[in-house]
Amino acid sequence: MASNLLRFPLQRTTNFSNLSPSLPPLPKTLFPSLQFPFHQQKIQLNFSFSHQNLIHKSKIPSLSVHSAFSPNSYKPPTTKEEAILQAKTCLSITLEKPLNNPRLSAGKLKKQKQPKLRVEIPVSNDSNESLTQLAFDIFQDLPVRRKDSPINLLLLWPNATLTDLAATTFFKPQSSNQTIQNLDISSVCNTDSYNKVLNSADVTVFLVPDKTELELIKRISDGVYPKPVVVFNPKWGFEEESGFGELSGFVGSFEVVYSFMGVEVRGLLSKKKAVVFRNAKDGVLSGDKWLVLVEEEEEEGKLKVVTKYKKRPTIGEIENVLYNLMAVNSPVTKSVKFFRDLVSNARGKK
Repeated sequence: MASNLLRFPLQRTTNFSNLSPSLPPLPKTLFPSLQFPFHQQKIQLNFSFSHQNLIHKSKIPSLSVHSAFSPNSYKPPTTKEEAILQAKTCLSITLEKPLNNPRLSAGKLKKQKQPKLRVEIPVSNDSNESLTQLAFDIFQDLPVRRKDSPINLLLLWPNATLTDLAATTFFKPQSSNQTIQNLDISSVCNTDSYNKVLNSADVTVFLVPDKTELELIKRISDGVYPKPVVVFNPKWGFEEESGFGELSGFVGSFEVVYSFMGVEVRGLLSKKKAVVFRNAKDGVLSGDKWLVLVEEEEEEGKLKVVTKYKKRPTIGEIENVLYNLMAVNSPVTKSVKFFRDLVSNARGKK
């Protein structure tokens, strides 16, 4: 059904040098099960997604953290429900170990590494309602359990409007294994109960944070150390992070557990679309690669992996992959190859 289609905006980059003649025009929907809304603006390709790019309201069934993953769940999602399920499950698996590890006295330990996680699910809907509904779908009934007591989630929003809306969205009976508190990030630091709020949280989540909030995010992250923190759909672009000065290292310490992004490269007369995807399976972040996928030309709607990266690919790396594919599939390139084959056959060469 159309309502189940996963939609997200493409981030574009434009380059007019060293291009082959135009490719046949791509259909408006590159992947039948993944609809791409086209925004007629020329912008530098980046990996940032704001609260404007989120999933429509959906109902996600409850799941078991140990049974939700199947071999197919490591593949890119084709529906919003599947994307939410993948993100929710891999986040739960990653959080389960630190939430269940026994806490030892500070004098007996080396400095612990604080789990810092990042989740990106960019799909198109620019309403505050869609953002709060997405947060509800991800964090309500998160299938991670702790043996001794319920898990307390602290969701920090960038403004009072979203906080109030989230409080309404989450005003439903909560499961026995977790509690959720929605607060405005600025108000948390200005309250007399600052330490009490942070001490009560087992997991702190920063939702659609802006780069102007990075100092606050670091302060709060240090305040809840060594408990896990999560950045959810940050507004800044991946390529911006090297310019954050002293905060660049802090931002870079967040490990991506789930990311699903649409990318488009435009040349003078042609363009190429792809999906960049990462899904941390089994909570092991170091072993999961970043995949770049495009649609099979011979089989409409089927995605194929064209390259893999051990770390997050840069803009230049994505551009090179897509431009090479554009050149290989160019009618002129194919004509030259056909001509060379004819010459080789005429000369009796293979």
